[in-house]
Amino acid sequence: MKRLVTILTATVLAASLAACGSSEPGGAGETKTIRVADTWDAGHPMAAAIDEVFKKEIEEASDGALLVDVHHGGTLGNEADLWDGVRNGTLEVAVVGTPMNKEFSKMLISDWPFLYRDLEHAQAVWTGEIADELSAEFHEQFPSTYLLGWGPNSARTFTSSKPLESVDDFQGQKFRMPGNPIHIGLAENLGASAQVIPLGELFTALETGVVDGQDNGMVTVISQSLHEVQDYLLETNHIIATLELVVSAPFMDDLSEEHQQIVRDAARKTSEEAWSNYIANVDKDRAFLEEQGVTVTSLSEADRQKMIDRIEPLTKKLLEDNEWAEDLTSRIREVK
Repeated sequence: MKRLVTILTATVLAASLAACGSSEPGGAGETKTIRVADTWDAGHPMAAAIDEVFKKEIEEASDGALLVDVHHGGTLGNEADLWDGVRNGTLEVAVVGTPMNKEFSKMLISDWPFLYRDLEHAQAVWTGEIADELSAEFHEQFPSTYLLGWGPNSARTFTSSKPLESVDDFQGQKFRMPGNPIHIGLAENLGASAQVIPLGELFTALETGVVDGQDNGMVTVISQSLHEVQDYLLETNHIIATLELVVSAPFMDDLSEEHQQIVRDAARKTSEEAWSNYIANVDKDRAFLEEQGVTVTSLSEADRQKMIDRIEPLTKKLLEDNEWAEDLTSRIREVK
């Protein structure tokens, strides 16, 4: 009888261990959760691709062994918080811009002005060979992370509560700009003044007249309801910025090779899908803003060249300050 009990106990224990998953890290049968965080609402093309591609691809390809828990809208912190979380291993995956550009100056390429012929050119760059090269360099610079995908942030435009239909209209206006030298230099070179204000405080700053305008993509103008306090949009597309899908290296390395490949494949598909959806929705975004009463003006070729000429002090300084810049920008412009 005692032998029978012992055998039954051993059998139950073995079954329990099997149900709990493999003891080997990343092994078959072990369920792992990948938390993904960003600062965008679910309607942003990159956020939507995380939901519709990254999450689904990983969970389906891993047969549920990997679960993806998505947190949009800055619910886990601002961009700097998310970057620190992935870098320190307290967060598995983050979608961020370039809060690390002071440590790794090549990330300034994401905000380089007038670098692309059009959105399709930007898509070709950031889903191709150059993206792969910079991702490898990123890991060398930040060994505790992997950069798995370059998605679209937006093609940045300028909006204002004051007339803004040509390059000459910038003179004397006050613009909220992101806190990096490229954006601040842009505003100043165009004859405007720049003020750094967090995105979460931007609507109120525009509503109360602290600043006249700002620069963001139309998708952000809509998602942040900025069209409610702005009357003019100049579609300059002066910067086509990227968002980076970054994963914690210790977490990634702990996965099986099969699961690592699943995550990498899903990240690539996510980037490709986000670019395609973003490009497809630009015309819809423009039409929506016009329906809301915003005067939308496309930048003429003459004004585009005038804008490039006026920001020459900025671009000249960028080239002088960054030894990698001339070669990398030339290679990007040559991408077909």
